[in-house]
Amino acid sequence: MTVEERIEQSRTHVFKAVFPNTTNHYDTLFGGTALSLMDEVAFIAATRFSRKRMVTVSSNRIDFTQPIPAGTIIELIGTVGKVGNTSLTVQVDIYIEQMYADTREKAISGEFTFVAIDEHKKPVSVLG
Repeated sequence: MTVEERIEQSRTHVFKAVFPNTTNHYDTLFGGTALSLMDEVAFIAATRFSRKRMVTVSSNRIDFTQPIPAGTIIELIGTVGKVGNTSLTVQVDIYIEQMYADTREKAISGEFTFVAIDEHKKPVSVLG
């Protein structure tokens, strides 16, 4: 299987409803909750790509461009980007969907870097 095919097969989509227990005092999704969800989706995509133990080593630029109100549905999409020897990046985008309308817009995007490790926590090839 080519790297491009592995990237396509590892693309990860997760949907969540934004309930009041995940919002801040502005009644929008708490930023820390968004980052946690993004890291989880990035981890799943990285693991599906490599089928190795993966650990987050950095969260790179995260852009919050739209607030995410309570009572909406969000879709998180994780896509593997750059693939190195022992590391890879995953782009995660969060889209807002209104529950009772056909509107959809990107709200947050960010990039996460992962390293593949063995049982001794030493880096190993993400492709091997």
